[in-house]
Amino acid sequence: MAQPSARVLQSGMRLPPMPTIRELVKLYRLQARKQLSQNFLMDERLTDKIVKSAGRIDPRDLVLEVGPGPGGITRSILRRHPERLLLVEKDPRFGETLQLLKECASPLNIQFDIHYDDILRFNMEQHIPDTSQRIHLIGNLPFAISTRLLINWLDDLAARRGAFRRIDTCMTLTFQQEVAERICAPVGGEQRCRLSVMSQVWTEPVMKFTIPGKAFVPKPQVDVGVVKLIPLKRPKTQLPFHLVERVVRHIFSMRQKYCRRGYGTLLPPEDREEVAQKLFERAEVQDTLRPFELTVEQCLRLAEVYSEHLVTRPDVAAYDYRAPKNAEVL
Repeated sequence: MAQPSARVLQSGMRLPPMPTIRELVKLYRLQARKQLSQNFLMDERLTDKIVKSAGRIDPRDLVLEVGPGPGGITRSILRRHPERLLLVEKDPRFGETLQLLKECASPLNIQFDIHYDDILRFNMEQHIPDTSQRIHLIGNLPFAISTRLLINWLDDLAARRGAFRRIDTCMTLTFQQEVAERICAPVGGEQRCRLSVMSQVWTEPVMKFTIPGKAFVPKPQVDVGVVKLIPLKRPKTQLPFHLVERVVRHIFSMRQKYCRRGYGTLLPPEDREEVAQKLFERAEVQDTLRPFELTVEQCLRLAEVYSEHLVTRPDVAAYDYRAPKNAEVL
């Protein structure tokens, strides 16, 4: 096995010589599992670039990496020398490679914790009880869970819980290129959708760079976008996350129609047209705009007047326009 040269840490210390990720994958006969949406990133220049996109990592900071796999991004994080590195990996097959990284990093006095768990169920507050450290969330996300995880974390951010009890927890994550473009899509953009609005209510998403699919093993059918999501110091609304999500989801359910069509499905049919017209007037939003033409502020004004409508008509909150008609009667 080739002896790779030691890499200099941000602090001036050296990371002990370690096998390359490609060598580790070969040594432990690791193969990506399609059912877990696994794709290995072997190029250390790219893993270094992902971690660099996270911004400054101070010696007092904590980094949580999602899905480290064989540890490519992990060693790039180690070179930035955080005080604590916490890995959350669902697949225990990577135990030997991650343990090897932990042993190699032991002289650096980094608190290195490995948890074999599903990030969708991982209890942040249990494993990170102290809020004195700034947290960086970094990960090469499995495509199958990336959107769901982001929505969960935006919900946590809105509620100031989990990893977001501090306002300065940033996310640097990989997504399918199309999903990354949706997250960052501007008003009127082709990719503008529910995910765009929800991300931009609570964060400033920035597309950092694109990784070609050929850089991964196995090669995915698409390229990959690296997005950094920076929490807004002043969120654009104090409305409950799930109310905003419900309104935005309905608005974009008919993306090519006038926005009043999707928005109207929040309301029972008997007085839908009349109530919807009044709500649009109160929100001062033109009801003939297409959903992708709406600004974040306009979506939030529509959510606000819907919330006010529920005060006088609480029964409307339970209305589901997709429910069978006989179920509505019951």
